Amino acid sequence: MIGYKAKSALKSKYCSRLVISSDSPELQAEAASFGVEVLFDRPHELASDTASSDDVILHAMEYFETRENKTFDAIMLLEPASPFARAGDYDAAVEIYMKNKASLVVSMRETEVHSIFVGPLREDGRADQIINKFADIDDLNRQAFELEYTMTGSLYLIDWKFFKKSGWIYSDAENTYGYVMDKAHSTEIEAPDDLLSAEFLAQNGNIDKTEWQ
Repeated sequence: MIGYKAKSALKSKYCSRLVISSDSPELQAEAASFGVEVLFDRPHELASDTASSDDVILHAMEYFETRENKTFDAIMLLEPASPFARAGDYDAAVEIYMKNKASLVVSMRETEVHSIFVGPLREDGRADQIINKFADIDDLNRQAFELEYTMTGSLYLIDWKFFKKSGWIYSDAENTYGYVMDKAHSTEIEAPDDLLSAEFLAQNGNIDKTEWQ
């Protein structure tokens, strides 16, 4: 997954530096084999399941500011668990950022199910919190609802100065833009079944593997 992400990022015409943030020597070595810079070890407290992406990004930014005396216009977080983003996706996100003077551009995909049909169940299994949303709706045909989108982990492009001030990726809703990707290239691998699905897409032509050659 690291290789997929690294190869596509290095093909982007806007990529000036590509750096891994990890505390794992094995992952660092894997990244380095694909041309990724290994500049620092991620602190152990930022490598736990409870660590936030915000703190991880700030740590990387502080390295550049304190060790290299450098800043950049923006920083892009690329999660290896979403391996199929292409160089053109990163380029398109950067162009959205520049055109709109965005604080954040985040990858998104169309949802399979509209939120009107989604909700929690009671402990006893009752679905009233979902059904009650139907009360004022005349047409429950799924095609009658406007499209909805959800964020993915393919890319987060964040304005450097904005993020230094706020420290939170999502703190500027008015200047956040979505970059929509198709379902296949938005694949996220978080469980063994997801990996099997990703392998199927790659092996059966749903994903053009020449993007990473």
